[in-house]
Amino acid sequence: MHIRPRPWARPELEASSFFAAEPWTYKNHWRADYPKPDRPLYLELGCGKGQFIAKLSAAHPENNYLAVDMIDTMLGITRRNVVAERGGADPENLTLTAWDITRIDKILGPDDRIDGLYINFCNPWPKRKKHKKRLTHTRQLILYKAFLAPGAVLRFKTDDDGLFDDTLDYLKEAGFETETVIRNLHAHPVADDYPTEHEKMFAEKGIPIKYLQARMI
Repeated sequence: MHIRPRPWARPELEASSFFAAEPWTYKNHWRADYPKPDRPLYLELGCGKGQFIAKLSAAHPENNYLAVDMIDTMLGITRRNVVAERGGADPENLTLTAWDITRIDKILGPDDRIDGLYINFCNPWPKRKKHKKRLTHTRQLILYKAFLAPGAVLRFKTDDDGLFDDTLDYLKEAGFETETVIRNLHAHPVADDYPTEHEKMFAEKGIPIKYLQARMI
């Protein structure tokens, strides 16, 4: 997603109580960053403007959440959306950080024991020579396995048919078992799912939203 830079974003993030400015220093220690570190820890890769993680983390105070995006402006908007969702209060169960997701193994390790992973409307990179950049590509999925807890669940949403079908193959290649496949999510909604900005836009255009759930074997 292309977005105009907001000069206020980074200063607001730096001043925020739930932004990790140096994520590489947390590798294998993310759980200790939360007031209640023994709770399940879930990760969203590419949180965009944060509509999804704002609602999910507010609805489940019994869990901890980590949301990653590479763009400061996106995370600045996410921070504002999260605080607005909670009536102006900072969350205790959510951390935001800025990082290149293709190098996610540099900031997350096996001791982080991520219990679940959300990937929503990532770039489909339709040209074949760019497929390895996909966040659901086999190469990326293998990186995620290094920090996922045994039996961790991956949930994925997209509007793109090609990416969705290819992801089903990537999951099999990487050693995940696909449990749920839905090709029109709004006709067959699932629990604890919240729309993103992209999702609302595509749905308004009549494009079916694809959803899957897979488990690390």
